Amino acid sequence: MQQYLADSALAEILERAAPILGRDNLNGESTLTSDWMSRFSDDTKLVDMNLPGTHDAATWDYSDARQAELIKYTGPIRPAKYFRCQERSLVQSLNDGIRVFDLRLGYNPGNDTIGLYHGTAVLGPTTTLQDVLYGLYSWLIAHPSETILVSINQEAGSNTLYDKKFEEILFATLNNDVGKKFWLSTAGGLGTLGTARGKLILLQRFTYQFLSSPPANPFGIHLDAEQWIPNGGDIKLIYNKVPKRVAYIEDTFKPLVPPNSGAEVNITSKFEVVTAHINKAMINASKPGVDEALYISFASAYADYANVKTPVTPNIMALGDASTKGMNERLMPWFKQNQGKHFGVVFLDFYHSQPGLIEAIVGF
Repeated sequence: MQQYLADSALAEILERAAPILGRDNLNGESTLTSDWMSRFSDDTKLVDMNLPGTHDAATWDYSDARQAELIKYTGPIRPAKYFRCQERSLVQSLNDGIRVFDLRLGYNPGNDTIGLYHGTAVLGPTTTLQDVLYGLYSWLIAHPSETILVSINQEAGSNTLYDKKFEEILFATLNNDVGKKFWLSTAGGLGTLGTARGKLILLQRFTYQFLSSPPANPFGIHLDAEQWIPNGGDIKLIYNKVPKRVAYIEDTFKPLVPPNSGAEVNITSKFEVVTAHINKAMINASKPGVDEALYISFASAYADYANVKTPVTPNIMALGDASTKGMNERLMPWFKQNQGKHFGVVFLDFYHSQPGLIEAIVGF
């Protein structure tokens, strides 16, 4: 009876999480990509691995129809195509081999719980961050050889505040008794795959400001938002001083080209920036005096929408249009050509449009 109650409670949480988490149609079964980390030895350093991720991972179900349902919470905003960056749910992405999620937070309507956003778009007004995390915990129980890196920050454009209440809810969500069993408890470093199996690792893109004292047991790595240069193509963040551990980040979310340049110019510019940064990862994976060199590249982008005649949406950047190839189609042969080399973390939009892209990054 006790197990039945526990299973029923989890089922209720997963159903509430489904608008963001999705549903697991594999039911825990293993595939080539769902358990790919099992092929690597325990002593493999996570910073030495190629880890595919999804940018704005929670936007997969944000269609025009979904936006129409949620317009009562947001008021009129840009069409859904400007916010949607994915087409596969979090669970589907995990089964496809994605191991890093970019999650953006804000208050759900009512300001009593924290949910998921992209800009002004609320993505699931009754789904909480805690619901989604329980879904990730559940997936890890079924796939104990794997680890999931979760990047978390408060979405600046969400029209919700980062205040004391928000921080208290976020801290309690990450540090409850269940979370303590699943978040890797070490701080200031990523360590080895062996210590991370069956765990989540926090990429903390926020700084605690209101707690009466710093967390007694911090975990994950702190990627200080103050040092994360907006639209930066070559960001350097020291997330641990001794031993020295550094993140090298490319996050050019708006290509540095003139307005109204069109898809070809924007995509070509972004492709050159991304591949140049990954080239640095391939050449400088090990740096003198640096204990961990974590390379993070965002293949995602869009062209500025203000006063632009032909806006280049995230979908066009990733997939291209009738006249030009998108990022995913361009990256596929590039990764294959450099197979066996070090890429680091690569965040993608609409990755499923290019079959085999995840396998090419991982190195199958």
